Amino acid sequence: MTNAVYSKAKEKMLQAGIDLVTGDVKAILVDTLNYYVDLENHDFLDDIPVVAITATSPVLTNKSIAGGVFDADNITFTLVSGNESEAIILYIDTGTESESPLIAYIDTATGLPITPNGGDIVIEWDNGANKIFRL
Repeated sequence: MTNAVYSKAKEKMLQAGIDLVTGDVKAILVDTLNYYVDLENHDFLDDIPVVAITATSPVLTNKSIAGGVFDADNITFTLVSGNESEAIILYIDTGTESESPLIAYIDTATGLPITPNGGDIVIEWDNGANKIFRL
């Protein structure tokens, strides 16, 4: 697999149903042994088995969109323990898993896979042209 935006997220963005700048965008660390990504059909957080989620980030801050590129400040997952995580998934947290849209799947990045050791895990987004992701 390679980094990608979920198809349903693209549809919602084109229909003004997702606002990445004002929405509560979060990231989760995912154990891909317990989650098989389906970019075409998965659309909400409840499509990801709870057992596959190693940690959840706080809301991303200082989000921006410029030239079709999404960016935000780096994030810190605090006191992470559990399974090795091979992917990061971005989603908008609405407070209800069945209504929290999946945005992007990232499994190709510096530092992946991540093996938790009970400490903090800092995700430093790419500072290149694509930032977190580009549409």
